[in-house]
Amino acid sequence: MMERIILDDSRFNFVPKVKTAYKAPPGLNERLIEEISRAKNEPEWMLKHRLESLRIFKEWHNPRFGVDISELDLGKIVSYIRPDAKKGASWEEVPEEVKEAFDRLGIPEAEKKYLAGVGAQLDSEIVYQNIKKELEKLGVIFLDMESAVREYPDLVKEYFMKLVPNTDHKFAALHGAIWSGGTFLYVPANVKIPMPLQAYFLMSNPGMGQFEHTIIVAEEGSEVTFIEGCSAPRYNVINLHAGMVEIYVKRGAKVKYLTIQNWSKNTYNLNTKRSIVEEEGSMTWVSGSLGSYKTMLYPMTILKGKGSRAESMSITYAGPGQHMDTGSKVVHLAPYTSSLVSAKSISLGGGWAFYRGLLKITKEAVNSKASVECAALMLDNKSKSDTVPIIEVETDKADVGHEARIGRIGEDQIFYLMSRGLSEQEAKSMIVKGFVEPVVKELPFEYAVELNKLLELEIEKSIG
Repeated sequence: MMERIILDDSRFNFVPKVKTAYKAPPGLNERLIEEISRAKNEPEWMLKHRLESLRIFKEWHNPRFGVDISELDLGKIVSYIRPDAKKGASWEEVPEEVKEAFDRLGIPEAEKKYLAGVGAQLDSEIVYQNIKKELEKLGVIFLDMESAVREYPDLVKEYFMKLVPNTDHKFAALHGAIWSGGTFLYVPANVKIPMPLQAYFLMSNPGMGQFEHTIIVAEEGSEVTFIEGCSAPRYNVINLHAGMVEIYVKRGAKVKYLTIQNWSKNTYNLNTKRSIVEEEGSMTWVSGSLGSYKTMLYPMTILKGKGSRAESMSITYAGPGQHMDTGSKVVHLAPYTSSLVSAKSISLGGGWAFYRGLLKITKEAVNSKASVECAALMLDNKSKSDTVPIIEVETDKADVGHEARIGRIGEDQIFYLMSRGLSEQEAKSMIVKGFVEPVVKELPFEYAVELNKLLELEIEKSIG
């Protein structure tokens, strides 16, 4: 009989006992933005950008697709909370109650074992940031975004919201106005970072919004893997996460961006992620989305340079009450580019998994190749799954493949496994693990184990 894994979601669903130094009133206005900008000692251009973003935010309409956000009242969201903790460069410098919160998530232990650096954000601010000294000597910059704005203003200004402008959509404008925290990672030419770097985002207050901003610049011939983890305790009011990730992959560089998202079931996750890839560069997105109440997330890759490549592999889980509207966008702008999208979803207990994708091959992208594969597995008759994969091809000199499959779990499969001594839950868990295995194997071992445990936990809670 398959050994039953003892699971305990208290590791993720706990309330950190951390004091708050400042909590903004709900809503957003110019005075608050000016106050935050002053507190962060920002240059004038950043304050102007924030105020311009606020103006755009007020003019933009809500998205006309995706999840229903009518329950999300932005006037009630607390957009900035500063924890009572100064940023530390070692865990000993971090207040004990903050360290305890991240200890429960296993972050300090993971850093010791297999990470090259960690940034840990609590509510609106980074409270811990560290990178191995040997990487600093090679010129790698790994800073919280506020420090990067102050210490490398010209470098940050060159990239900040250039891939995702504040005019992109309403929540991009909101993010541009009130962003706080996040990571700036700069990898010099030909530097290959052998171990992943990680950022972890934790929300600890009810009714808050978290708006971290991440920029990765991988110079020519460099390589880096970045892991993003997210969690929050569950409250009875709505929380909002509207972060932003911009990745610049220069000629011949390779970037792999891994996400394990486990927000609590009261959180709207309206994140925006985008990358642009130059000649012979390579961008890989790997994501496991399990948490949140409702999610809209479509990582986008722009293949700008000849011979550039993109991969997007994702697992989306939609349990009771969840609506996960996720997908991938790839735009081929240059010849001999290639892309692979593999999206898998699981819905259970009335959950709704929706794949929304865009693949565009422009007339300049001759001799390009692209493949999109969507597979959805529904574990009961209450759940829903939809796929809307849009494909636009403007040249006949391209090789494009597409496959979509939606199906329910087979009773014959369950019967067969139960006849071998497994319970119904164990049988379903085994089938799910087999279904997601091609994506899970792309994760580092420790994270693959974690994702499998989280999936088993969700199935256990839903089936009982």
